Amino acid sequence: MKRDTALNLVQKHVKNRNLIKHMLAVEAIMRALAARLGRDIEQWGLAGLLHDIDYDKTADSPEQHSLLGANMLAEIGVDPAIVHAVKVHNEVHGLPRESLLDKALYAADPLSGLIVAAALIHPDRKLAAIDVPFLVNRFHEKSFARGASREQIESCQEFGLSLEQFLTLSLQALQAINAELGL
Repeated sequence: MKRDTALNLVQKHVKNRNLIKHMLAVEAIMRALAARLGRDIEQWGLAGLLHDIDYDKTADSPEQHSLLGANMLAEIGVDPAIVHAVKVHNEVHGLPRESLLDKALYAADPLSGLIVAAALIHPDRKLAAIDVPFLVNRFHEKSFARGASREQIESCQEFGLSLEQFLTLSLQALQAINAELGL
C-alpha cells in the first residue's frame, strides 16, 4: 500500500482531526525509528499512520480497538507485518509483541501524545520551543499527560534505545512535521 492510499483510508475512517494528527505523529516517529534501526521506512511509517484506523468505531469498546483495525487492514491486503503490529499495539489484548515493528509501534504511540502535550503547555505552544531536557522533566511528572504510559515509552529499550535517545529521535521527527501538526 502506498502512503497516499493509506492517508485516504485514514481520512475516510477517522473524522477527529486531532486523532489524524496523532496518527501522523506516530507515523513520523516510526519512520525515524526505521531509519535509525535500518528497517523499511515505508512499512514502519504505514504502521504508524494506520495504527488507530478503527478508533472512531471502537472508542467506547477498548477491548475491540486494534482487533477491528487489524481485520479491516487484513481484508484489504495490507502487509501482514503491519496488520500484526496494529493488532498488538493495544495492550488490553495481552498479545505478544514479537517483531521490532511491533515493539516500536507500542512505544511510539504514547510518546507522540507526551510530546504534543509538552508542546501545548509551553508558553510558545510550538514543538520548536521544547527540547529533550524539557521532555525528560515532563516524563517524570506522574500527573502530566497521564494517558501516556511511561512503561510503554520506556519499552524503547527492547529495540536498543535509551529513553533519552528515543525522546530525541521522536522530538526531531515531530519537529520536522510541525506544520502538519499545527505545532
